[in-house]
Amino acid sequence: MHPALQGLITIIVGVGGCVGYFYFSNQFLDKILFPATGDNAGRNINRANQIRPWLFLFPALFALGLYLAYPVFATLWLSLTDRDAGGAFVGLANYRQMFGEPKFWEAMRNNMLWLIVVPAMSTAIGLVAAQLTDRIKWGNIAKSLIFMPMAISFVGAAVIWKLVYDTRPVDKDQIGVLNAVWLLFDGGFVSVVFLKIVPVLLLAVFAAFMTWLAYLAIRPLVKTEIGHRKAPWWFTPLRLFFAVVAAWLIWLSLGSIVSVFSATLPYGEPQTWLTISFWNSFFLMAVLVWIQTGFAMVILSAAIRGIPEETIEAAVIDGANPFQIFFKIKVPQIMGTIVVVWTTITIVVLKVFDIVFAMTNGQWQTQVLANYMYDKLFRANDWGVGSASAMIIMLLVTPILVWNVYNARKEIR
Repeated sequence: MHPALQGLITIIVGVGGCVGYFYFSNQFLDKILFPATGDNAGRNINRANQIRPWLFLFPALFALGLYLAYPVFATLWLSLTDRDAGGAFVGLANYRQMFGEPKFWEAMRNNMLWLIVVPAMSTAIGLVAAQLTDRIKWGNIAKSLIFMPMAISFVGAAVIWKLVYDTRPVDKDQIGVLNAVWLLFDGGFVSVVFLKIVPVLLLAVFAAFMTWLAYLAIRPLVKTEIGHRKAPWWFTPLRLFFAVVAAWLIWLSLGSIVSVFSATLPYGEPQTWLTISFWNSFFLMAVLVWIQTGFAMVILSAAIRGIPEETIEAAVIDGANPFQIFFKIKVPQIMGTIVVVWTTITIVVLKVFDIVFAMTNGQWQTQVLANYMYDKLFRANDWGVGSASAMIIMLLVTPILVWNVYNARKEIR
């Protein structure tokens, strides 16, 4: 059968099935189960109205149960059994094996690094782009160009950036943009500025930002602020966790500053960028930042346009400069949207697989949890450890989902 005809039949059957379900289920409810006739007409109408919402919710609930709830419980069971032993129950043996593998901890370390860098960079660049594009005449064209990477699949983006990082022999012309730029440096003043001073400044800014985040996380634990409602009990361990992660990243940043200063750079030689440990993870992160910046810009641009003009005009009258208006007037008013964008990108980061798989396949210390899970499930055929790693990913995503639900309910109240 021709694919176009097959697609048309699928659409007709799908749409017709939905329409038929809602029509005939309502007819059955109103005409047979609870007919609006006879002495009990009023009671039947009330009962039908109570059941009707569940008729509309049933397809969604059934799909969620079949494609979300059932796989979760099935994966949990697989993580506690040994498939090679006929599905025998082995308890936490798969988890112990997983925790004993260096590749798992490499994946955890890289995922933590992705969780900090990608949402922060995507949200920050998206916020700046949203602010700047709203102030220029051709802002809509600029927004379209920045948002365009969102239309590219992760694998397609990985192929594009793999060409950017491409390496050819010394006697060949470099088609990789990064190597073409790298070969322009010769160790002189410009090289010191761009390859030593600029990276050190960026790492210092990142360390300072992490210090600020650690302070924000710890401050409510050591100082009770008047007028603030008591936070739920689970906020305390969550804040401590963020503080520990921030401290680790600060230590990592300071160590990287020393490494950058003391490194002897191979000028004049093309580099295989994706094989350089630690830094290659940042080269992979650049792909996801490139994709997600457009999403952050569009959402934050809508939030900025929703800020009441009266507050900005009042700040201008009081003598506030553009930076003060942006950081003290606009940002606080859209902080809820910033948090939503941040957490949405964080969930995407926790599930990142395509970019790593297409560019490095987890080699050269770039392994992430999703790629580790794929290797265990479909390459090593170790369904127990693979399912255990899937449960770890779910456990990492769950607090973020709880946080989103908590904030949504707080805003409703």
